[in-house]
Amino acid sequence: MALTGRFTVLVALGAVPLVLLGDTVGAAWGVLAGWVVLCALLASVDLWLAASPRTLGLARELPARVRLGESVASVLLVGNQGRRMLRAVVRDAWQPSAGPSTARQRVIVPGGERRALTLTLTPTRRGERRVEQVTVRSFGPLGLAARQSVLAAPGAVRVLPPFLSRRHVPSRLARLRELDGRTAVRIRGQGTEFDSLREYVRGDDVRSIDWRASARATTLPPKLVVRTWRPERDRRIVVVVDSSRTSAARIGDEPRLDTAIEAALLLSVIADRAGDRVDLLAYDRRVRARVHGASGAELLSQEVDALASVSPELIEMDWRAVPGQVRALTAQRALVVLLTSLDSIGAAQGLLAVLGQLTATHTVLVASVTDPVVAEAARRLDDRAAVYRAAAAERALLDTARLGEAVRGLGAHVVTGTPEALPPAVTDAYLALKAAGRL
Repeated sequence: MALTGRFTVLVALGAVPLVLLGDTVGAAWGVLAGWVVLCALLASVDLWLAASPRTLGLARELPARVRLGESVASVLLVGNQGRRMLRAVVRDAWQPSAGPSTARQRVIVPGGERRALTLTLTPTRRGERRVEQVTVRSFGPLGLAARQSVLAAPGAVRVLPPFLSRRHVPSRLARLRELDGRTAVRIRGQGTEFDSLREYVRGDDVRSIDWRASARATTLPPKLVVRTWRPERDRRIVVVVDSSRTSAARIGDEPRLDTAIEAALLLSVIADRAGDRVDLLAYDRRVRARVHGASGAELLSQEVDALASVSPELIEMDWRAVPGQVRALTAQRALVVLLTSLDSIGAAQGLLAVLGQLTATHTVLVASVTDPVVAEAARRLDDRAAVYRAAAAERALLDTARLGEAVRGLGAHVVTGTPEALPPAVTDAYLALKAAGRL
């Protein structure tokens, strides 16, 4: 049972006799007592006439998935299975991170009918956003009292990574077509796989001339023949996303992990279109997400679904287990992309310890997101406090540079960039390696 503000106002009106009958206090208090009894009687009758929330039938209509930052409609179907009119306020208890547009909605449902309550959800976090209960407060016709019940109405919507880096896909696909020779732009120099023979034209690299094929030519006069090459295909790409404590650090308005996910998705799309096979692993001390053997549209679908529920874990990364995890995905030589952090010498010691083992078998690319605020702080020398901040920022930048040199010294490639620049930079590094035949 719940009493409304209308009931409070009605009881407060009983104070009027105390003001008007101030000389006869006993009579005034008698009138007030009678008024309170009358109000209680009216509230009891109103409560009895209110429809019981326990007679309601609840159902949900929800999409299975939504991208982070997009809005989706959640429909709650309220069916009145009783005979009395339902006048109620319904509170749909979604998680705050689901981003419900409103907390409460009013509804009137005649007996035997059903109404739909639509709620707009704009999630603010990835993962499974759930709702378990609905609170219904049913009012009587006078609005003095209400019955309240908490009813089970479970539901869930899976919030996928936003994949904002998809805007870079057309430009990278154009570069890929250039590498494949499907546009008018020709890439000079050899690829890694022989494609075909054609007649020599001015501007071709003389090192591409096939002298034996030219000697066998039957045309008169004899013409030179050159070999054409295409980028290598059917290579293995293994993307390892570091989900340990360092991935929880926020740069701008998102954690490092979200930037790593964006880079992994963009690289996977381009590599799959290039004809290479992509495997994905999110790991810290155990496997948080794993995608193996998928291709085409299924690859992106499985990756966003697997990475949706991955959150940073406040534990250290177990780099010693990473070579074994890579071997479990492929026994062939592969491009291993490590999306991690290179801003702390202490945290990177485990990576440096196993990097030589990885580079002995694979081509390794280490990608790390940088904080533009640190670079800006290193340039500002406005006052004494700014000078101290600049010194600390410069030290952090030097640590990052030293780690980059150490990684290169172990035979790996390094890519760094801001959250906006890192995903396309990783993909560009992949395309450069592919054009050079170094995958």
